[in-house]
Amino acid sequence: MNITVHTVNGAAVVAVAGRLTATGAPRLRQAVEDAVAAGTPRVVIDMSDTEFIDSSGLGALIGGLKSTRLADGDLRIAAVPEAVRRVLKLTNLDRVLREYPSAEAAFDGQ
Repeated sequence: MNITVHTVNGAAVVAVAGRLTATGAPRLRQAVEDAVAAGTPRVVIDMSDTEFIDSSGLGALIGGLKSTRLADGDLRIAAVPEAVRRVLKLTNLDRVLREYPSAEAAFDGQ
């Protein structure tokens, strides 16, 4: 799994490429924590290149959501592939995490 971070529309965009599993989930958590600590509590997880997500990856998303909201921000997900979307729906996390078509659209105007 590879993680890159950049800024779009004043939000930290954390791009996750590969399989988001127990081995990579701590790195995602850390990337979100680093963004919040740097004063950017608005975070978008760009999942356009995410191939798979397991329970550890889901936990990292929920942990990130909690961290950003505690800092008066939000965590949103973008460009979610169908395989990942199915897991989000099965776990009802699609009702908790806001999904957007692109990272640019996630905080556009907000």
